[in-house]
Amino acid sequence: MIYITGDCHGEFKKFSNSSFPEQKQMTKKDVVIICGDFGGIWDTDKDSPHENHWLKWLNEKSFTTVFVDGNHENFNRLNNDFDTVEFCGGKVHKIRESIFHLKRGEVYEIEGKKFFAFGGASSHDINDGILDRDDFESDYKFKETIRRWRKKGKEFRVKNVSWWEEELPSEDEFRYAADMLNKYSHNVDFVITHCAPQSIAEKLYHAPMRSDDLTIYFDKLLEKLDFRYWFFGHYHEDKKIDDRFILLYDQIIRIR
Repeated sequence: MIYITGDCHGEFKKFSNSSFPEQKQMTKKDVVIICGDFGGIWDTDKDSPHENHWLKWLNEKSFTTVFVDGNHENFNRLNNDFDTVEFCGGKVHKIRESIFHLKRGEVYEIEGKKFFAFGGASSHDINDGILDRDDFESDYKFKETIRRWRKKGKEFRVKNVSWWEEELPSEDEFRYAADMLNKYSHNVDFVITHCAPQSIAEKLYHAPMRSDDLTIYFDKLLEKLDFRYWFFGHYHEDKKIDDRFILLYDQIIRIR
């Protein structure tokens, strides 16, 4: 069985037995896919009791959990603190024995179906900016600015604490994805991302949307990629956009 859902942000109660009773029939051969903003690797302290508690809880579930990254992940840790291993024909970061991060640009074969995974997205909660400790002459001024901005209700994040520039892909990641898709003749069954192609995001909101390199890349990909369904998160709704594009947040749906 394969199930798929949207953002978690480090909160995994949707996978409790009462909220997700289907797990009673599942085994570690069954997979639950999260469309980004997993959030389980977030704290700057890798020995965080809170984080380790929930990762242990999730790891002990009857199923295997996999996720593409969103924009709300600690990329310093996600990309450096975990071993890269093979999973279903592609490379992953092994977070726990049955929790894996699907790397950008990989194609995985799960239950006979091909999944193209490409995480990342632009943060849309930084309208007032990103604070960087290197821009301040002292810790005091840095922390005082954070305090004042929070008091004013500003929408911001802090570099390498709550925001990482790796939220958007590098040129190497785009090239790797192109090589992998060429290998599969641009034919897959499912696409798993965090954000949507630019044209789909604008269809969702019925208005022009701020674009970035990733949303534009996904739009170009639509011109040559053959797929059945494209699942994504990021926009905090559960909604079928059209016959092929499905936005997920709280819902956990079965696709196999």
